[in-house]
Amino acid sequence: MPQESTTLTTFYKGWQAYQDKLIQAIAPLTPDRLALQVAPHLRSLGVIAAHIISARAYWFHDMIGEGGADIAALVDIDDEVPFRRTAAELVAGLQTTGQLMQDALARWTPAELAAESVPGRRRSGQTVMLSRQWIVWHLLEHDLHHGGELSLTLGMHGLEAPKL
Repeated sequence: MPQESTTLTTFYKGWQAYQDKLIQAIAPLTPDRLALQVAPHLRSLGVIAAHIISARAYWFHDMIGEGGADIAALVDIDDEVPFRRTAAELVAGLQTTGQLMQDALARWTPAELAAESVPGRRRSGQTVMLSRQWIVWHLLEHDLHHGGELSLTLGMHGLEAPKL
């Protein structure tokens, strides 16, 4: 058990380091830069960051029941039209959701992580039960995917991209 805990702590610290790089990339962006897109039909830099925040808030608040009104308020921020969030608001959203996840991961036991106790999407007429571990993995891969999208978009516009 102690080895498993140490391994998970190291793994989660890596995720935090990744988030810190995303924050460093987003923090200095002006509203004009947050509006940059690779193509008109793709998300802007601001909406990509908001999408990362929104997914975390949705899965942890709406699906698992973690967090309060501050987290609930972040669930749909990537759907705002027109999008007007500032870099400071996006950084705060990443920090708030990141802290929520860290706190939950520090509190959950391995059994709580593994238990399939969260109702997921319906498939073939049946509700699929998900574990917290599946949700954590899903959010990690989601952060990695959209962090790469953010990095690529920054780079295509000649802006400093995080060294992910």
